[in-house]
Amino acid sequence: MNKSVKTIIGLGVAVIVLGGGLTALILTEPKNTDNTESSVSTSEESSEVYGNGIHLINDEKAGEEGLIKEVTVKNATDMLNVVIDKAPTEDSSATYTLKGYEDIPLNTAVVGTLANNANNMITSSIVDETGDNLSKFGLDKPQAEVEVRFQTGTVKKFLVGDKAPANSATYVMLDGEKTVYTVDTSYVANYSKTLDEFVDIIILEEPPEEEYPIINSLRIEREDIDYDIFLEYDKKNDDTKYTGGTSATHVMVEPTDAYLTVERSEPVTNGMFGLKSEGIYSIHCKESDIAGAGLKEPFCRVTMDCDDGNNYVLLLSEPFTDDNNKNCCYAMFEGGNIIYIVDTENAKWCTVMPIDITSRIMIGSYVWNITELSVKTADISEDFVIEAKDKSADNNKADYFNVTRNGEIFDSERYRKFYGFLIDAAAEEFALDAEIPTTAPVVTVEYTDSYLKKSTKIEFYDNTALTTLIVVDGKSKYICTKSYVDTLTENIRRIETGEDYIETWK
Repeated sequence: MNKSVKTIIGLGVAVIVLGGGLTALILTEPKNTDNTESSVSTSEESSEVYGNGIHLINDEKAGEEGLIKEVTVKNATDMLNVVIDKAPTEDSSATYTLKGYEDIPLNTAVVGTLANNANNMITSSIVDETGDNLSKFGLDKPQAEVEVRFQTGTVKKFLVGDKAPANSATYVMLDGEKTVYTVDTSYVANYSKTLDEFVDIIILEEPPEEEYPIINSLRIEREDIDYDIFLEYDKKNDDTKYTGGTSATHVMVEPTDAYLTVERSEPVTNGMFGLKSEGIYSIHCKESDIAGAGLKEPFCRVTMDCDDGNNYVLLLSEPFTDDNNKNCCYAMFEGGNIIYIVDTENAKWCTVMPIDITSRIMIGSYVWNITELSVKTADISEDFVIEAKDKSADNNKADYFNVTRNGEIFDSERYRKFYGFLIDAAAEEFALDAEIPTTAPVVTVEYTDSYLKKSTKIEFYDNTALTTLIVVDGKSKYICTKSYVDTLTENIRRIETGEDYIETWK
């Protein structure tokens, strides 16, 4: 080789070495706030020349195809042992789990990063080659120590230090070597996570729509109320011909029978599926942990029975306020081994009251399912009989029905409008333990539903100057506004006069 060429090459190597030293100084010195753009530019240019794009963890025996068999992570809180859960196939990559925690619902995607990120880790730059002062990089007491064991037996170890001042980078070095690198923080952030952070935040996975089971029933037992709240699947939903009730899939059976509203009842009936945790109280909990969380004798017990044969019992502690001023409770499945922290906004069973989820509709029968209806006040009595003109026909218009009032033909459309007002009776609250007055009711309504094959009697009693007590089949049930009953009384009077019914009340 020409002597002059050798000299040029030698000078080039010297420049590169100086460039590496300069890079280290630039990346480790404090930022010059007067020339930030220049500092960043110089760092980027130096990285392109020296130390950028090195594949830090690789298997020399297998090259890029090396399969990581095991990863051991030691950080400030835990020792984590990552092992293969499912071996790779032609169609899928390997999946990983945490040894000793296979019985815990883990976020396998996050667990997998502890292996996959190591295998793909690319350096951003070299910042020091001497290893003389590792404390300034946080590598004297690293955030995490990671050992990677490949399928071939190759073992690599690296240390994770502090975050670098700029460019979303973190300092790392191979164990036993002196060179300090930076890598993108996204490669190494998960090595500092606690065990709790690898647990799946979804307490009970929500099934796909096509596999979603029917929830036969849901029972809430709670210490602060002296009755159970029991919701049951309304089987009338399966009958396409039935048009009464509400569009909710369930009805209340206890502490009283009542219709439910969809938007307010679904988080209660279906809320166990997809329930998320805010954090973890205990993993592989012991009896002392269960007692400490208040779940040995739980404040609330929720039992959900599904038609796929699964039965879930969720135990909830009395609500408390966490450090972020959020209302939470402890939660675990009966017989489970993990105690979660749950936001009570999601765990509504801790606080829900019957009136919170019930519909204001008291009479849910469809107008043309009624075969007999009578309404009475102190001085008026009206009796209706309703019959389809053609019982074999499937229709729902007034013209297809004969209505008689007190034995005489009556306008079926006018009857329909009166019934429409009647079912607008809005319950404002439950009155399950209210004493029934000994005085006569202001209004009495009795009707027979041919579909349900059931007769119901509703009595309206004066309660206060502004409210009325509603008694259904001899039992106190609701409170409603007195102005509704006053308007109902007037509309009963108008049945005979032919005047338009009053449709609103204050």
